[in-house]
Amino acid sequence: MLKVVIAGVSGRMGHALLEGVFSDSGLQLHAALDRAESAMIGRDAGEQFGKQTGVKITSDIAAALQGADVLVDFTRPEASMQYLQACQHANVKLVIGTTGFNEAEKASIEAAANKVGVVFAPNMSVGVTLLINLVEQAARVLNEGYDIEVVEMHHRHKVDAPSGTALRLGEAAAKGIDKALKDCAVYAREGVTGEREAGTIGFATLRGGDVVGDHTVVLAGVGERVELTHKASSRATFAQGALRAAKFLADKPQGLFDMRDVLGFDKS
Repeated sequence: MLKVVIAGVSGRMGHALLEGVFSDSGLQLHAALDRAESAMIGRDAGEQFGKQTGVKITSDIAAALQGADVLVDFTRPEASMQYLQACQHANVKLVIGTTGFNEAEKASIEAAANKVGVVFAPNMSVGVTLLINLVEQAARVLNEGYDIEVVEMHHRHKVDAPSGTALRLGEAAAKGIDKALKDCAVYAREGVTGEREAGTIGFATLRGGDVVGDHTVVLAGVGERVELTHKASSRATFAQGALRAAKFLADKPQGLFDMRDVLGFDKS
């Protein structure tokens, strides 16, 4: 039985992760974490599902990690860095679905993977993982004469833009055309921008309503265009992918992995 700690249990993803753990006989909820100011602190983690688990929601990270196997984190970068440090100290593996990290924070995650097993992916969906591979292949084939644009839409509460998934799709497209995304990304267009520069990858961000996550990569040529799209209608797909990643880490004492590793995709 894999002993799982869920971070940010009062959030949308926290709720989906708890539901996923409760429905999987191979997983045991070991602890539930939330912000110190959360009204959920001290309440049973199963209360919102009409069940008593004996696991009280806490903000004490060190106590929550004692005896745990893996922590699953979909929170904010500042909180994720605290969890990262605590997991290294407690020798607890970590699944990170948080987005919006800066380069220094990403470097910290890479360094932590030398001590504990880490699955780090901006999107835990099986479908998005497949989309990433398809985008790279499409960009490689349509390398000449096609313009690449990444369009994403999320709910009004999302705080980072473009989404981590959109950036990951951009990285896949850039790899397909043998470039680094930092050298070809265009994140904003306003006013008289001039003609589109060949070899660039554009991003468009939409926010509104309760959209869980829509992503489309457009490869537009003369006379035709290819559109690769993924639309998520439920956070359950991300939760199930994250818990699959947690199981993947069971026999991985250290190392940095992504969802392609979890699903056994060829990364060559």
